[in-house]
Amino acid sequence: MNDLFRDRRYLIPFRATLLPQIFTDVLVVGSGVAGMSAAIEAGQYSDVIVVTKGAATDSNTAYAQGGISAVMAKGDTVSEHCEDTMKAGAGLCDRGVVEAVVGRGAELVHELVEMGMRLDKTETADEALRSEKGSYALGREGGHSKFRVVHADGDATGKALARTLIDKVKGMESVRLFDQCFVIDLITDSDDSGSVIGVITHHKRYGLQVIWAKATVLASGGCGKLYRESTNPSVATGDGIAMAYRAGAKLADLAFMQFHPTTLYIAGASRALITEAVRGEGAVLVDSYGKRFMPDYHEMADLAPRDIVSRAILSQMKKTGATHVYLDCTPIGKERFVKRFPGITKLLEDFELEAGVDRIPVHPSAHYMIGGVAVDAAGRTSLRGLYAAGEVSCSGLNGANRLASNSLLEGLVYGRASGGSCREMVDGEFSHLTGGRPPKIVSEIRQSEKSELDLSDVRSSLRSVMWRGVGIVREGERLTEVAEMIDFWGRYTLDKIFDDSKGWDLQNMLLLGAMMTQSAMWRKESRGTHYRKDFKKTDADFCLHDIIKRGELEPETVRAIYDLGFGGS
Repeated sequence: MNDLFRDRRYLIPFRATLLPQIFTDVLVVGSGVAGMSAAIEAGQYSDVIVVTKGAATDSNTAYAQGGISAVMAKGDTVSEHCEDTMKAGAGLCDRGVVEAVVGRGAELVHELVEMGMRLDKTETADEALRSEKGSYALGREGGHSKFRVVHADGDATGKALARTLIDKVKGMESVRLFDQCFVIDLITDSDDSGSVIGVITHHKRYGLQVIWAKATVLASGGCGKLYRESTNPSVATGDGIAMAYRAGAKLADLAFMQFHPTTLYIAGASRALITEAVRGEGAVLVDSYGKRFMPDYHEMADLAPRDIVSRAILSQMKKTGATHVYLDCTPIGKERFVKRFPGITKLLEDFELEAGVDRIPVHPSAHYMIGGVAVDAAGRTSLRGLYAAGEVSCSGLNGANRLASNSLLEGLVYGRASGGSCREMVDGEFSHLTGGRPPKIVSEIRQSEKSELDLSDVRSSLRSVMWRGVGIVREGERLTEVAEMIDFWGRYTLDKIFDDSKGWDLQNMLLLGAMMTQSAMWRKESRGTHYRKDFKKTDADFCLHDIIKRGELEPETVRAIYDLGFGGS
């Protein structure tokens, strides 16, 4: 990476004391499951501000269709859920983290119900075979050995969860919510991995502002929009990971982007997720000739882990010369499909496809960033005063491949943990608030003398090259080409000063794309979601987490996230 990737500290020039000032105890960046859970927890003992890039509902949480994985059924055990998680993670899960997160599933589901979330319940004898009649209906998704995914409104679990948490937060006097507020950068008390003491933001209505905070929780979500094919909302451009890197935080496992096997593939239309729960209910993948092919690739067939199904689809597409495959939902039946998946039914109607009758054209898309800002079990990052939770973070739960529907559970657990951990900063002594005066933080950036590239062209080209070169199947020479292209775009983009979110978005995307490519180049093996056709085998020498930090040219490696020696307090 060139010096602009390594050394740029802030995206804009500013003098903090000359901007409007806001003070709070805890600042939460992001309004998804992790952010709202952190705000609810921190709001029990402190004043909290939640800032979100778009509307409060613009998050991957609200897009989630499948549900929340939790051990709820007779015959299922926490141990089995742990083993499924470990197996999917391909050797990189931290067992202690897995046991801690999975062990809280049922408890947190019951707490959500107490908050007012209405989960689907069993009605028929067939469903009751999975759990007791009248109890929570349970789905099954890829990699799970048992039915253990609770859901709401059929296939709209994420919307129901987001609505429940947002309503809870809006009812708390200690929490304020700022929407349409873009966080540009974390502010530290020194340029060399200092303590995080606030953020600089741009509010759609009020412009630039500084929010000083005793503790900051990053819960800004992932970066699926780095890819041409994506299930993510437009806000998922990796801003939180990029700003954490610029502040000096350690990042882990950026090679591991999870691709969802089944998104609706209609030429000219944006991609839309078709939840894995459809296959859990009995749908099967078939190719353009109507042949069911997943039994040829894995013993779990259509419910194999997502990385395996995604690669199998690409392989079958290549064999048949097709641009997509199909989901055959006739084993579910129209009546049952419409009842279980009302949202997908409406989506299919928009394209004149009959639910449960017509085959659904599908294709893999970028879905979930497994790597991110490295955190310990309490949600602490490597920087004092900074915590992280949810998709922006890397906790050791997911390893090299996330088990389906563990993401909402992780957001609940780590959101609570990080929100509680902030208390160690709130109750401490803070120099940046001494005498009520903010510190004199200054960012000076020289105006660039280089030509400016068209931002929309660079963004489109970046997303295409990430899909082709750092996608489901990777190869060393291609990764090198991608790195060179991103480096070129970076030389003419990262040196610029922009005054709106389109420019900041792109700068973050270029930075993150460069780091993801670097991590993929370093990992000379195939493991989990990272598959290299020039290194097809899993190598025991790479059973490591690779760590990237600003200013360091080569990734460092650790056996477990805990090896970083966190000292957040």
